[in-house]
Amino acid sequence: MREYLILRLQGVMQSWGGHTYEDYRPSSLFPSRSGLIGLLAACLGIDRQDNARQQALSDSFIFAVRSDESKHPVRKVIDFHTVMDARKVDGTVNKNPVVSRREYLYDICFTVAMQFREGACFSLEAVKKDIQCPVYTPFLGRRSCPLGQPLFHSVVSANSLLAALSMIEPKRGTVYSEEAEGSSNRLVMRDMPLFTGKRQFSTRSVFIHAQGGQDALK
Repeated sequence: MREYLILRLQGVMQSWGGHTYEDYRPSSLFPSRSGLIGLLAACLGIDRQDNARQQALSDSFIFAVRSDESKHPVRKVIDFHTVMDARKVDGTVNKNPVVSRREYLYDICFTVAMQFREGACFSLEAVKKDIQCPVYTPFLGRRSCPLGQPLFHSVVSANSLLAALSMIEPKRGTVYSEEAEGSSNRLVMRDMPLFTGKRQFSTRSVFIHAQGGQDALK
């Protein structure tokens, strides 16, 4: 059996950026890999321009996230902004203000299980220590989305990411995992940062599992 680090992502609002270009900022229905790396990098004190350490952090783990079942329906709300100096499609600055619509998830809680690779630059113990005493303030996708409870939940021993999540209440929900574990429900997500100094992403496979019964898969 291996040890898994369990995180709890809970707050009034969360936003996990999807494909965008300035005027429309959608949120994925679950935390992205780039969003999780950013959250952890803040805790560890890794600077935004330190591409080498961010790459090392990304290479150190795989993870699964469960959208925890709740009595309250998940709501997606669109906020309205006006933005100056937005980029145009050709990369130049727009001198006129533009309308920007940004999506937020309300009343949702995620549980994350992280498995660290042997010999990785960042170990479970190191990350566990820093998320309990973060260098920079962590947030749930955007600065306007503070944590509603401590990020650290527990460390559990299990045989897989899915098994680790099954030990944590509410033990029901939809799981998005980087391990297939028998699932044929596969998504391709473009949320793997390339750490080139620009906002560029590659793809990864995410496998969907229903935990706690088939009706959990929504």
